[in-house]
Amino acid sequence: MAKNEKKKKEKTSFSRRVKLALKDPLVALCLLIVVLIFVACVVVYNTETKTGSGIVTKFDTFWFMCVAVFANYFEFVCESIPGRAAGWTMLMAGLVLFTCITAKIASWFVDVQMKNDKGLKKLNTMQGHFVLCGWRPGFENILENVLISNPDISTDMIVLINDAVDQMVQLRSQKKYKDLNYISGDFTDEAVLNRGFIKTASRALIISDKSKKYSNLEIDSRTVLAVLTIENMNRGIYVSAELISEKFEKHLKMAHCDEIILTQEYERNLLATASSGLGYSNVIRSLISDDADSGVLIADIPDEFIGKTYKELKDHFWAARDTNGILVGLLLNSGNFHLRRKEAIREAQKNPNMNDIIGGLKKVKTLVSNEPLFTPANDYIVPKNSKAIYVNGKK
Repeated sequence: MAKNEKKKKEKTSFSRRVKLALKDPLVALCLLIVVLIFVACVVVYNTETKTGSGIVTKFDTFWFMCVAVFANYFEFVCESIPGRAAGWTMLMAGLVLFTCITAKIASWFVDVQMKNDKGLKKLNTMQGHFVLCGWRPGFENILENVLISNPDISTDMIVLINDAVDQMVQLRSQKKYKDLNYISGDFTDEAVLNRGFIKTASRALIISDKSKKYSNLEIDSRTVLAVLTIENMNRGIYVSAELISEKFEKHLKMAHCDEIILTQEYERNLLATASSGLGYSNVIRSLISDDADSGVLIADIPDEFIGKTYKELKDHFWAARDTNGILVGLLLNSGNFHLRRKEAIREAQKNPNMNDIIGGLKKVKTLVSNEPLFTPANDYIVPKNSKAIYVNGKK
């Protein structure tokens, strides 16, 4: 019974596809032309075999049709009036048929290009890529700085997800951005994120989305929802998110966001430091450099210095200061620590009554991923999952 039902469904599906295809005027015209060519072949065979035109067999008729339709000239010269009329019909039918086919192919290419421009094209499978969600004025500068700060990322390994279709078309028309992958849609929607292969991405950055007339409350709410969705779909991804208001910071922390950028807070701090008249803002701007080789930089610590004192590491950097720069501190709980922290938090949330392990989980839960520690004491022991923070000038 199940097999019969399956066969019925397949037949119904096939007949439905045929009906839909026949509704297409171009398909109907092509079928009409094929029928017309077949009738012309019958006429040529029945009339020209009785004349001296050279068409004797069915193969001669078939060859005459092929040359007339596909090459647009006559291999044999028809002598009868019906034969000549049929031959002329073949010539015209061939011209129209090839015009239809050419138009269909051109339409397909145009459709593919339009889908690509509008972010509707299906991407090839990607892994370890970078996802950038949202759009706001100055987006091109943000993207350019992302590429400068991440020299290991090429444009073809970046997936943009937003609703700013027109702006993306203009952006990708530039030669340096032509390889960018673009997905049009709401980045809080799971289906849209799946199109961007979020499950296999390594990093994601969510900026305050101003592609539509959202209020600041709506923008931050969408950012929190996007982080929740992304973290649920890919627990191993490193997520950074921008907030306008610090009111939503605790929500992002609950969503296990790895890095939170508070735009208004940074602006207030910069304005406050500028008011002192000591040039703090210029110093900060220089430290946050526009290239990947100067300013405040993060580097891996050699394995032999893990478990050693900070003084030993400092001496090592000082000896190589001409190339490495000046060591100013440590970045604690970095690398893959954010994965273990997320898993610990989830485990603690699932098992709140497991007293034998909850203490250790709570301890991990209170730790902050990528926590900077500047100029620790000389006898401070360099822990695991740490990186070096150093300052390097432009060469």
